[in-house]
Amino acid sequence: MSDKPTTIKELAKILQISVSTVSRALNDHSSIGAATKAKVRKLADELNYEPNQRAIQFLNGKSFVIGVILPELSESFFSAAITGIEDLAYKKNYTVLLAQSHDDAEREKLLVEKMKTQRVDGLLVSVSKTTSTYEHFEVFRKLNIPVVFFDRIPPVKDIHYVASNLETGTYEAVNFLLKKGHRAIGMINGPTTLVASNERKEGYIRALTANRLKFDPSLVTSCDLSEQGTIHAMDTMLNHKRKPTAIVTFNDYVALFAMKYAASLQLHDLDFVSYANLPIIHYTNYSPIASVEQFPYKQGKKAAEILIDLINRPNNDTVEHAYFNIVIASQLVINKTD
Repeated sequence: MSDKPTTIKELAKILQISVSTVSRALNDHSSIGAATKAKVRKLADELNYEPNQRAIQFLNGKSFVIGVILPELSESFFSAAITGIEDLAYKKNYTVLLAQSHDDAEREKLLVEKMKTQRVDGLLVSVSKTTSTYEHFEVFRKLNIPVVFFDRIPPVKDIHYVASNLETGTYEAVNFLLKKGHRAIGMINGPTTLVASNERKEGYIRALTANRLKFDPSLVTSCDLSEQGTIHAMDTMLNHKRKPTAIVTFNDYVALFAMKYAASLQLHDLDFVSYANLPIIHYTNYSPIASVEQFPYKQGKKAAEILIDLINRPNNDTVEHAYFNIVIASQLVINKTD
C-alpha cells in the first residue's frame, strides 16, 4: 500500500465525478446533494484522506499562524500568559509561533521582521524593557496585519492592547502599607520607557495624596530589573536621609533581589510589596508580604481572542472600528501578616 497521501484527484477518479464536486462535498457545500456528500466522505475516511493544509491556506490567504514576541519565557508571568494564548489559539485552530526578545530592543526589531517573513496572520507583543521607539511595528499596520500588545504596552496611540490596571493596584498596595503604620514608603520602579512604570508611580502618588501625605521624590528610584540594578536602587534609597520602612517593588523578582540584599545588611524590619503574585514567592526564604495579582493567563487569552477576531474580520469590512483597549482589574493578594 502506498505511503503517499490520498489526493482529491484520486477520490474523484475512483468515484468518477469531478474534482470540484469532491471538493464541494468535503466542504459541505449546499450545491451538493446529501447522498453524494455521504459517498465522498465515506471513501475519504476509508482512504485516510487529509486536506492539503497549504492549499487551503493559499486559497484562504491565511497561514493560521499567530506570532508572539515576549521578553522572557523563563519568567513565570510570561509562561502563564503564553499558556492562555495557546489555549485560545488551539481552540480556534491556530498555531503559535513564539519568540523571545530577551529584553533587547534590537532583537525585538529583528523578530518583528522575521514574523513578517513567516507570514503570520497576526502578532501578539509584550515589548522589551529597552524598547523606546516603535516604528518597527508600523510594517504590520501597512500590511493590514493586526497587532495586539499585552502587559508591557507601548506609549503610543491607536493600538490594540490588554493590560492590568497597575495604577489601582499600586494605590491598594500603598494603602495597605499605610494601614500597617508605614509613612516612609519607598518604590523601586522599572525602566522609564515602560508605561507600567509610570502607572505604578501615579498610583503611588495618588495613594499618598489621598492620605494627605507629601510625595517625597527621594523615596522613588528606577532600576533595570536585574539583581545588580536592584541592589544599586536599594543603595540609592537607603543612602538618603529619610530611609524607607517599607518598599514597593516593580515585580516579584525585584522584590526577591531587594529582600535578599536587605537581609545581607541585617535590615530585617523592612516590609516589601510587589507585583505579579508569582508562585515562586511562596517557596523562597524571602517573600513580600503582599503582591499585586496581574492575571497573566487572562491577559494572554484575552489578547489572543482579540487578535483572532481582528484576523477574521471580512476584508471588505470598511466600517471604522475603535481600538480594543482592555484593562483587567488587578488584585492585591496578602501573602502573610505579622
